[in-house]
Amino acid sequence: MRIEQIFKNNKEWIAEKLKTDKDFFRNLRLGQNPDILYIGCSDSRVTAEEMMGAKPGEVFVHRNIANMVSNNDLSAMSVITYAINQLKVNHIIVCGHSYCGGVKAAMQSADYGILNPWLRSIRDVYRLHKKELDGIQDEDLKYKRLIELNVQEQCVNVIKTADYQKAYRDRRLTVHGWVFDMETGELKDLKIDFDKILEGIMEIYRLI
Repeated sequence: MRIEQIFKNNKEWIAEKLKTDKDFFRNLRLGQNPDILYIGCSDSRVTAEEMMGAKPGEVFVHRNIANMVSNNDLSAMSVITYAINQLKVNHIIVCGHSYCGGVKAAMQSADYGILNPWLRSIRDVYRLHKKELDGIQDEDLKYKRLIELNVQEQCVNVIKTADYQKAYRDRRLTVHGWVFDMETGELKDLKIDFDKILEGIMEIYRLI
């Protein structure tokens, strides 16, 4: 896309919004009150608000390579803290997607330079689930399953945070693990049983 086209598109978007609501932009400046925090991949093919049919102000969005939630990532931790404590969201979604380049790279024995520490976190997911993944002979199915397991582990990383644990005492803050299927456009809820996954180990992470 040419840069000039972006500004043309912007003018058309403004006109379209004002056609249906003359106060649209005035209302935007009043603040935001989203009920959802969405943590997804930076992949240019995965547009968070568009695929959910969300309007401006409805979803607080954080994106990075392979939708990671790392305790060493100040950006992700800051977003989670702000969303939980200031915006008071009630739902946190971690959304992966099919054909994720970050997950694919983590499956390769290759040196990716500055990306190595980031990809190592995905490789750690493989290590945690090595027995299951090594039992999958079809490489495409293994790739698909690692994408799902990566979403699962990032959801668990959200639950481990102190901000989540403290907020959960006061309200039913819910974590969801989803995968976006590029071939169909569908969102798949992985329906992760976090109680089962964390059974017997949550005391290691519990802070309160």
